[in-house]
Amino acid sequence: MAIADGAGTTGAARIVGVSRPTVIKWRDRFAANGIAGLDDEARPGRPKTVDDAAILAATLEAPPESLAVTHWSSRLLGRHLGVGDATVARAWRRYGVKPWRRETFKFSTDPELEAKVRDVVGLYLNPRAPRGADDLSGGERPSPPGLSQQGR
Repeated sequence: MAIADGAGTTGAARIVGVSRPTVIKWRDRFAANGIAGLDDEARPGRPKTVDDAAILAATLEAPPESLAVTHWSSRLLGRHLGVGDATVARAWRRYGVKPWRRETFKFSTDPELEAKVRDVVGLYLNPRAPRGADDLSGGERPSPPGLSQQGR
């Protein structure tokens, strides 16, 4: 379209964000075959055998509880589906899928979570813990060496 509007090969490449050889290839294919020339041609090499839809569908399912994880990693999902982890990562990248950034709350699989939460909440509720307890409250601390007021 850019060439038809008079942009020329270099201008069309700049507008579309591709190289000049790419513009020339597609222009020549269109000139020779019309709209049909813009269809994908057969690609060299082995045909694709992995279905990205299957990878994406499996990504949306929660991992089995036996794995004790909150979301899939490319390695875990690849092993689960019997494909390579790079294949899973490519499918995720192609479609912008980031299972580790889902906008849902993930429950921790840490069996000591409740005790840890109680400790943290306890520090917020009672920041001046009695002496002998771990002093994480930011109370008075001795000055580092070299910062004393002596000698001034």
